[in-house]
Amino acid sequence: MANKIPRVPVREQDPNKRKTNFEEVCFGYNTEEASLEATRCIQCKKPRCVDACPVSINIPKFINAVSEGNHADAARIIAEDSSLPAVCGRVCPQESQCEGSCILGVKGEPVSIGKLERFVADYSRDHNVDLGKPGPRNGYKVAIVGSGPAGLSCANDLAKMGYFVKIFEALHKPGGVLEYGIPEFRLPKERVVKHEIDNLRKLGVEIETDVVIGRTITIDQLLNQEGFHAVFLGSGAGLPKFMHIPGENLNGVVSANEFLTRNNLMKAFDTTYDTPIYIGKRVAVVGGGNVAIDAARTAIRLGSDVSLIYRRSEKELPARVEEVHHAKQEGLEFHMLTNPIEILGTDTGWVKSIRCLKMELGEPDKSGRRSPVEIPNSEFNIEVDVVIMSLGTSPNPLIASTTPGLEVNKWKCIVADDQGQTKREGVFAGGDAVTGAATVILAMGAGRKAAKAIDTYVTKKFKK
Repeated sequence: MANKIPRVPVREQDPNKRKTNFEEVCFGYNTEEASLEATRCIQCKKPRCVDACPVSINIPKFINAVSEGNHADAARIIAEDSSLPAVCGRVCPQESQCEGSCILGVKGEPVSIGKLERFVADYSRDHNVDLGKPGPRNGYKVAIVGSGPAGLSCANDLAKMGYFVKIFEALHKPGGVLEYGIPEFRLPKERVVKHEIDNLRKLGVEIETDVVIGRTITIDQLLNQEGFHAVFLGSGAGLPKFMHIPGENLNGVVSANEFLTRNNLMKAFDTTYDTPIYIGKRVAVVGGGNVAIDAARTAIRLGSDVSLIYRRSEKELPARVEEVHHAKQEGLEFHMLTNPIEILGTDTGWVKSIRCLKMELGEPDKSGRRSPVEIPNSEFNIEVDVVIMSLGTSPNPLIASTTPGLEVNKWKCIVADDQGQTKREGVFAGGDAVTGAATVILAMGAGRKAAKAIDTYVTKKFKK
């Protein structure tokens, strides 16, 4: 039986070699490996994997095409629902979504859906597979604010419906968190991110960079002066959070957001660039999400000894299991059940150590995770030169503060319904700008829902 075949492992760079470079960790499947893994899918009549995918890719159908060697067909099947397959195949948390729902995973190993998606997307790029054309232009214009996963997905669907779509990006390169947040060793920029964005341009989508909505131009101006019939806000959550503990203003304390942006978008890791990045010999990263692991693994590659400080146990780590596994292989030291209470500095104002308390797990909090409780008199210091804070992010308040009628909640996130409609007519929103920091695929799902809602709104309001 197909499900008796063991899951095909993916080849990876040796940990001792890869922790000295920024090349991709996983090599992905070759044709033979992908074909063998695809035969493991038992083609469920009611595939739970599809229900668990935020963009509802027809997973059994594309995997069946792979098993039959029809890789171009597989790419077109995925393209019906996803505009970023090479990205999702690399960074999606498949273990808690599609693969986490695979029936084979009940008693064994689930089908490696993510690695198969990556294989198909890479095949599509390498063989210039045509993934569809824009629909006949319908005469309506939609502005997209932000070129991250939510904005790109919304733009993709609207272009295929026939809309003229223009994306406005604040930074000098499009891609949002794909470009500035996720490190090169997880997501190659030129080979993967740029290619996915180029596919969008082939659909007629225009992208204008270096435009800060709320400063360069306002939402009101887009709607009232520039002739756009609707606006989608996919501006992400780029405002970092801090702990507000003593010493947080010392030199050598940075947010993971700034650290990763300098390294990814501004190429600080490349010695041919002059981008400044201060990285000590001993680094502490505070946090336990994917961004924290990304920052820690980046610091390792820049030559530092790195410790991760997290106030719960490893079981509660929100980061992907695969990323934690890779980080351990690369030498990241984990200080679990540990919480910083102060950052200590030198006489000249630079970080010299971080003081922490040991924690134990108490009763579950509202999220269902057990709350960490301080252990009295358990203080200890870790000597470090740099502290990277990775405690989550919130949306930049600029857009909300310059757009009358747009409502935000207590976390400064834009208030929108399940379809992305905000309190302001004609303005839709989705992704991290609405939810706070979340995953690429959830942002994509929000962008797709908003595209449908925008189409309904424009058709009802403007169609003669």
